[in-house]
Amino acid sequence: MDIDLDGISSVSSLQSLAKLLSDPQEDDDDDKGCGPHSSVSAMGPGNIGPVKKETAGTAQVKSESSKTIWNTEEVPEGSEFDDTWDPREQPEYEIFFKQRVGTEDMFLGMSRKDASTACCEDMVIKIKLPETKFSDITLDLQDKVLDLRTPQKKLLLHLPHPVDSKNGKAHFLSEEEILEVTLRMTREFDYINFA
Repeated sequence: MDIDLDGISSVSSLQSLAKLLSDPQEDDDDDKGCGPHSSVSAMGPGNIGPVKKETAGTAQVKSESSKTIWNTEEVPEGSEFDDTWDPREQPEYEIFFKQRVGTEDMFLGMSRKDASTACCEDMVIKIKLPETKFSDITLDLQDKVLDLRTPQKKLLLHLPHPVDSKNGKAHFLSEEEILEVTLRMTREFDYINFA
């Protein structure tokens, strides 16, 4: 069957061609003048993105007495500190990683440690706080967030690795006006790196 596509220019010609090429089952359902239905017309904004797998019987039902909008697991840790209206500026800071090495590591190579951050035990954060006294610093540590406040500066830092917030050390170097915070990292696979 040869079709001359150059001769098809009117809307009715296109609708007739679409009707010829469509499934015969759809012909019974078609309204006159509406044109053929296609699967593309059934798509909407909800069809964009990855296909969601629906599991039967495992749908979570919210209790009607609960007025919560989201679960506490969905809220990132430290978001309660984030204040976009605070006019204080963010201080300069640097993050370093520190290893504990001994002579057996340096000269004999007896452990599996290398120079990568995967083999580092501690995270050191150096925060520059010019014109600040030690008594003006408020520091709050959580497992993934460092929150520092002074009268002039504010720093809300989401840490690159989880840390042991109970056993951190902070030291203020008054000559350089730098707060040095040393935190022990608690990563998931540290038992492999430090075995």
